[in-house]
Amino acid sequence: MVTRLVPGLALAAAISILAWRARSLTRGGALTAATVGTLAVAAGWNWGILLILYFISSSALSHIGRARKERRTASVVAKGGERDTVQVLANGAVFGAAALMMIIAPHVYWIALGAGSLATSAADTWATEIGTLSRRDPRFVLDGRRVPAGTSGAMSLEGTLAMFVGAAFVGMMMIVLGWTFPLAIRVAFAGIFGAIVDTLLGATLQVRRWCDPCARETECITHNCGAATRRLRGLAWLDNDLVNFSSALVGGLLAAVLSR
Repeated sequence: MVTRLVPGLALAAAISILAWRARSLTRGGALTAATVGTLAVAAGWNWGILLILYFISSSALSHIGRARKERRTASVVAKGGERDTVQVLANGAVFGAAALMMIIAPHVYWIALGAGSLATSAADTWATEIGTLSRRDPRFVLDGRRVPAGTSGAMSLEGTLAMFVGAAFVGMMMIVLGWTFPLAIRVAFAGIFGAIVDTLLGATLQVRRWCDPCARETECITHNCGAATRRLRGLAWLDNDLVNFSSALVGGLLAAVLSR
């Protein structure tokens, strides 16, 4: 572990700086990503490479049609473009904690926990990035009505297919990196389940806000029109970042349970 620590820190820092310069991460997000990346490499090179592959694929997808996606979701999502510290932790904190535990007390449970959380984040990210490119607005899962692109709790055909592919991608990379096929299958399944939990939480408990001047539902505290919004429904403290963290934890825990 000690021999991997210094090169791991250098590699994680280099990738985070490149991501910051490419406007994939804010400065704080880059620092947080470098910390998680260092822990991953310290846990094992396969941990580090798996995290890098997840990050590169997700960042590449976010840049496809970026301007169009930002136009379509600007009035709905609270955050867009560069990922900040909270967003990095929402998607990577469980993985980082699992890597730390792998360093302290190695066990297959930590591998499953970390990879399951990463598969969940990949499934959710891929679904969002691909689904937002769809020409048709997604449908809200509770009643099937069309809602604006970027709405939490909504799904499209393209996004749903991307969700499965994103989770499968993490599973396939695990096999390539030397982990067993049965474990990879369990991780991919847990990732899909975690992403579904993310959608359901977004549709039911996540806080929703209302812009009176625009008469429009949103997740923004300050709408893109400049007006302050008010809470419409949902739990005031449960925002999209916390939903992402919760679903990643659920996916990771399910993978750990299945690994038994």
